[in-house]
Amino acid sequence: MKNLFLSTLVFAATALPALAAGKTNVLFLICDDLNCDIGSYGHSQVRTPNIDRLAKRGVRFERAYCQYPLCGPSRASFMTGLYPDQSLIHRNAILIRKHLPDVVTMSQHFKNHGYDATRIGKIYHYNVPKDIGNDGHDDPASWSHTFNPRGRDKTDEAKVFTLRKGSYGGTLSWLAADGTDEEQTDGIAATEAAKRLEQFAKTKQPFFMAVGLYRPHTPYVAPKKYFEMYPLEKIVVPTVPKGYLASLPAPARASITRKREQVNLKDSLAREAIQAYYASITFADAQVGRILETLESTGLAKNTVVVFTSDHGYHMGEHGHYQKTTLFENAARVPLIIATPGMATAGKSTAMPVEMVDFYPTLTELCGLAKPKHLSGVSLAPTLRNLRSTPRRDALTQFATGYSLYTGRYRYTEWGAKGKSGAELYDHTNDPSEMKNLAKRAAHKTTVAELSKRLHERIAEANQKPKGVTQVSTRKK
Repeated sequence: MKNLFLSTLVFAATALPALAAGKTNVLFLICDDLNCDIGSYGHSQVRTPNIDRLAKRGVRFERAYCQYPLCGPSRASFMTGLYPDQSLIHRNAILIRKHLPDVVTMSQHFKNHGYDATRIGKIYHYNVPKDIGNDGHDDPASWSHTFNPRGRDKTDEAKVFTLRKGSYGGTLSWLAADGTDEEQTDGIAATEAAKRLEQFAKTKQPFFMAVGLYRPHTPYVAPKKYFEMYPLEKIVVPTVPKGYLASLPAPARASITRKREQVNLKDSLAREAIQAYYASITFADAQVGRILETLESTGLAKNTVVVFTSDHGYHMGEHGHYQKTTLFENAARVPLIIATPGMATAGKSTAMPVEMVDFYPTLTELCGLAKPKHLSGVSLAPTLRNLRSTPRRDALTQFATGYSLYTGRYRYTEWGAKGKSGAELYDHTNDPSEMKNLAKRAAHKTTVAELSKRLHERIAEANQKPKGVTQVSTRKK
């Protein structure tokens, strides 16, 4: 375990007088590779009592979407408030300063305004499990303090079952572990988060604390008791109709078949993988609960905005695919709960489409900070006060050569320049699982034309040069 204390970096252009103690704090909780298979989102099996409890004192966003269904680009996007085409980060293992040397990140903005900005665990990209215990591809300028937990899930890697020998992070792999929650990396992170909260309660220092849990990212490691909650015979494996792949454009088909050892798993293996994923979710929920209990017991909940989310969605057999990197609902959609002190809308939900680039402007408004000029998202603060307020009407996600738009009723996707590599249209009213591609059907010609126009408007917006931020492209001319 490594605890780094970083020097404060203040940019004169954004520096304002430090806020006095007692200002609104932020607790930003994020799981890795978590989809919406949780209790408060209606899943019938997965047990997440602590996240569900947070939903009862916050607003649950039913339709929140990442901007890129891959860890590195997604995390860079919401931490900078920029779309991937603006951050120029479209793959993992890239330091954000390589392309955005002078951007002020979300936590950095709070740090520049007198907050202690603490990172515990994974916020920017890390190779998991390789980088557990070190800084990964973190951004030092974003933090006042950092803590890198390292538990027995890392030291017990040799015990992990994996579909591809020697590969863990990008391959389905799992372990029903011995020992306690507190010995796991995320358990150590929760312990450190509780300790930091107790310190903040004593010092009255305003804080922006981001806690990044590694689970349920592969390898799906959790103590055995969590696996026992999900008997294999009760696991439901999604099915795919015969001939389904032929209905998809080639790039979409490639996105769900690129890891061939993980496509359409045999039933017994699929049950084990899904069991392990569910166990990891419930284990992560328990760590979230430990952190929230400390927030409440210290009295800090009365003055702290809490955000709970994931970096992108995840497939667990839907469309025959496992893991992420598709433009289907499963990979694009994320859980999002925001709780503010004394909110009138507590326990309610909204189906308004929202994007992860909205986090940055939302938190600045909720905490009374000036909004940086470079931000591309919109503030969700009006919606938190009044659920009838709908600042967004659709949500944009991209992957590889494709762009996808969710509108509330439809998901429309185009691949390649101006859709030359194919298109997809799904009607969520009649096909929420997105299994019937309507893009080529004559009856939907008008809908396709309208959505294509809107999609390209959104793509143009997502490609606008951010104000006041230097972009450094490494593409060869």
